[in-house]
Amino acid sequence: MSLSKQLYLIISVIFLAIFVGNFIISVKNTKEYLEIESATKAQDTATSIGMSLKPLIADKKDPEIETVIKAIANRGFYKEIRLEDIEISFTNEDLIKNAKELNLENYNSISEVTIDPKYGKIEKQSDNNLFENALDNLGAVTEDEVIADKKSTNTKYLFIPNEEYAKGGVFDIDFKVSFNKKTVDATSQINLNKILVKEHREEKFDYVPQWFINLISLTMEEKSSEISDGWNNVATIYISANAGDAYAKLYEQARGAITYSLIAFFISLSILVLFLQLILKPLKNIEKLAMNIAVGKFGIIEKLPVTTEIKNVAIAMNDMSRKIEGIIKKLNSNIENVTKKISQDGLTKLEMRQTFETDMKNMFITKTDGYVISLKIESLGEFAKNNSNSAVDKLIKDFANILKDSQDSFVFDIKAYRFFGSEFAMITKNCSQEDIEKLVDYLKTKFDEVSVEIKIANLSNIGVTMFNQIGTTPEMLSAAIEARESAKQVGPNEFVIRDANDLARDMESWRELIFDIIDNSRFNVGFINNEYLLNGEEEGKLVMQEAFTSAKDKNGNDIPIGTFISIAEKYEKVVDFDKAVVTNVIKHIKENSIENNISINLSLDSIVDLSFINWLKFTLQVNTSIANKLAFSITAYGVAKDIERFKIFAKSINLWGAKIVVKRFESKFIPLQSIKDLNLDFIRLARDYTNGISSDSGKHAFVESMQDLCNLVNIKVTAENVKADDDLEKVKELDLYAASR
Repeated sequence: MSLSKQLYLIISVIFLAIFVGNFIISVKNTKEYLEIESATKAQDTATSIGMSLKPLIADKKDPEIETVIKAIANRGFYKEIRLEDIEISFTNEDLIKNAKELNLENYNSISEVTIDPKYGKIEKQSDNNLFENALDNLGAVTEDEVIADKKSTNTKYLFIPNEEYAKGGVFDIDFKVSFNKKTVDATSQINLNKILVKEHREEKFDYVPQWFINLISLTMEEKSSEISDGWNNVATIYISANAGDAYAKLYEQARGAITYSLIAFFISLSILVLFLQLILKPLKNIEKLAMNIAVGKFGIIEKLPVTTEIKNVAIAMNDMSRKIEGIIKKLNSNIENVTKKISQDGLTKLEMRQTFETDMKNMFITKTDGYVISLKIESLGEFAKNNSNSAVDKLIKDFANILKDSQDSFVFDIKAYRFFGSEFAMITKNCSQEDIEKLVDYLKTKFDEVSVEIKIANLSNIGVTMFNQIGTTPEMLSAAIEARESAKQVGPNEFVIRDANDLARDMESWRELIFDIIDNSRFNVGFINNEYLLNGEEEGKLVMQEAFTSAKDKNGNDIPIGTFISIAEKYEKVVDFDKAVVTNVIKHIKENSIENNISINLSLDSIVDLSFINWLKFTLQVNTSIANKLAFSITAYGVAKDIERFKIFAKSINLWGAKIVVKRFESKFIPLQSIKDLNLDFIRLARDYTNGISSDSGKHAFVESMQDLCNLVNIKVTAENVKADDDLEKVKELDLYAASR
């Protein structure tokens, strides 16, 4: 997770924690306030109603009482207003009015009033109580007026319920009644409870959602006020607040708090994003610089950050980039110097045989026409016997200078090489038969002059053969030597040019053969050059094999793979061949559960062919599980032919999970400063760099510098065909990744 995302997350969590805390506290305080306010208002209203009803409470059935209570209840601020008697009572009139099936309007007296004991008991209010009530209500009333006949007194009875019937209910009350000079049993069904008046309204929450009501519980206490009649409390008024209003206010407050917090959060986050972009932009530049350094691109941060800590990091990164760039430049310079020392003859400054072979391979790849020339200083051994070492060296240098001068005397490409001792060779490119005849005439003339000077009859004969695209380097070199030997029969310093039509095979027959082999998959895929780890805990582990194809001609003879590829390229069949090889290797890996990497040699025609690239992408995506075991190999001189297209191909291969190998690496083909841009996984050094490395300080210095350079850009260096044990030990000492033997 990026630093900016972490900061956004942390700040969001902190904001959320603060908001939740404040929200909870705010809602809690508002809730408590609303509960207290509702309780206070209910209590004040209960007291006010109690004072209003006091003058009316003497007659508890006075309709004015209900009128007063309804007027208050209609305001809608209260859930319930309830007036309760201090006791549950009834009178004779209640008994007579609710008597069942009897018309007792003209009764004389009522006695023996009872109720089922399971409901409770009934007590008749005593005369003393009547007397006291009369005194309280009337003041100076005489005893004769209080003790009237029983009918006019309207005797009062108290119902004392059992606990389970404390709230009252509808009960049957038995009693005896006298009328018309006889006494009969009667029963009345009376609703006995303390409630005198009750007004109830449903709580309405309107737009308040139910989940909010369920989430927050408001406690609305019921408040009461006692109402007295004289010295006695005779009733109690109860008031319950309506929670709807409180919930509405609380919901509005909560919604407002959330809305404000969200607006504040998004505004703050927007400001934070802008601020962090300004703060973190230098870090992104530092990250980009670090990534560039990792792949060998050494820039600097021009505009330093303002923040002190980040500024110091940027300065340190700039310093590191400059130092690493300096180290790489020094390594490149050392490698170039060592390469020249290894590839150039110290005496004549001509390129040596390994360069000749490399240039020949390059001509195969680029399909360049030309000629191969073989030369040899004849009788050099005899001359050395009769002259000093310096005279011998002078002769060799004079001979080499003739070859060098020819490079400036003709407009076509000419390059001279010294193999060893008296053996020399030349390669010409893009020249005609007439051009080559002029060149050898020039050389013969110069050789004749030197022969006269040093008194040697034959300085060097000249053998010339045409470059054969379907041949091999040894075959052409051998043909040139044969021509040179034939020239001896012509005369001193003479030349022989082989017939241009003297080819090993007819091209049309080659075409038919190659098409048949590729179309019918008549080739074999084997595995060579097993590379093993050189150091570490898994030293000796097999890490890479190279896929090698072989095919036979109609006579059962092996076809040189170089010839095979050259002809396939000439007739645009090499892409099909490379597809077939890749398919065979994938099948081999799956069937044999191969764990090591397998390198597959691709031609330059394939890596620049769009259809092949699309096919390879699809193939790797289908075979994702084994894609990381495939390492596609290109020769260094193949890369050099179109380095930009190779970069694109290598980058795509890395994205698809496979690896890239540049084999037979020589610094003359790929500029050392370009290595970091090639997206390489492995570099396999040409065998000439490691054969004899134990005794050659120049090769040692070159390989050591290459290893240091590739370490800086995360490329693994391997060695090919290390034969001698001493050479292998030296390669291990230089910490190369792997080697084959």
